[in-house]
Amino acid sequence: MPAVTPAVPVADTSRAALAKVGPVKILVLGGTSFVGRAIVEEALSRGDELTLFSRGRTGTELFPDVARLVGDRSSGDYAALAGTDWDAVVDVSGYVPRHVAQAAGALAGSTGRYLFISTGSVYDWSSPVDVADESAPRLAPELGTEEVTPRSYGPLKVACEDEALARFGDRATLVRPGIVAGPHDQTDRFTWWARKAAQGGIVPLAARPDQPVQVVDSRDLAHLVVQLLHDDRDGTYNAVGPAEPVTLAGLVEACARGTGATVQVVPVDPALAGAPLPLTVADPRFDIGMRRSAALARGVGLTATPLEQTAADVVAWDRERGVPALAVDLPAEREAALRAAAGA
Repeated sequence: MPAVTPAVPVADTSRAALAKVGPVKILVLGGTSFVGRAIVEEALSRGDELTLFSRGRTGTELFPDVARLVGDRSSGDYAALAGTDWDAVVDVSGYVPRHVAQAAGALAGSTGRYLFISTGSVYDWSSPVDVADESAPRLAPELGTEEVTPRSYGPLKVACEDEALARFGDRATLVRPGIVAGPHDQTDRFTWWARKAAQGGIVPLAARPDQPVQVVDSRDLAHLVVQLLHDDRDGTYNAVGPAEPVTLAGLVEACARGTGATVQVVPVDPALAGAPLPLTVADPRFDIGMRRSAALARGVGLTATPLEQTAADVVAWDRERGVPALAVDLPAEREAALRAAAGA
């Protein structure tokens, strides 16, 4: 889908053109959903040679000219990778350490760099720091279950990171995204706010207006990943945005500007929502989860799409898909209570 120009002038410094150093032969484990899709699009724009490995059940209409191999990570079926050879592998779909271990076994001796898409949820949010870089304390690894739940997700990713480093050493690269925003996002967390802001008028804010928020555009994340592969760079990188700190109220206002709307953000009692709204942190003690440092990643290729542009593109995509029910939303009675409290 072509980029949508915001309704107000916005200086877009994102995805700056970089000199190509030659194509990279990349295997993507996944690649037809949200983050993986953006990575594939970015790599193709750089002239790289791509192959996707997946179950072949979703996104089959995407990337018709890209080679595909069919397998199933849940059952450990990597037979299609036998006899292959890659400059780099991007693991978008590894959620439990077995996935990483089995992929490493299947790829033994046939890949250069292994880049694992981890998560900012590996960090211990209770750690007493103001702005956390990649050296911040992590949670303890989860080795006793493969059930991915909100509680186990971060610890399982910690175990995946450990497995990647143990298997690949300095050929491993870890990228820890924060909350990712952009077209094709199935979580709808950013889309929820962008849609509210695009409607204009009063936006009830059942949360702390000054709460910090970090979201990274999926295309900026993709740019970082592909640049790391082109540079054959190891290390661990926080992929968070935007470039300048923003509050929750500021994010709503940026979404409005990007979509040509005018909003009035009105704080209301969070209890009226019945549950935390998307992107909100109820306890200020855990705001550190939205204050991660991206300095290292910015130094090696993480770009910064303005929130206004991300919002414009997300709203255009949302309308193109027919403005469906969102994966996260409030019951009608809760929405009505918020609007009444805000005087809407």
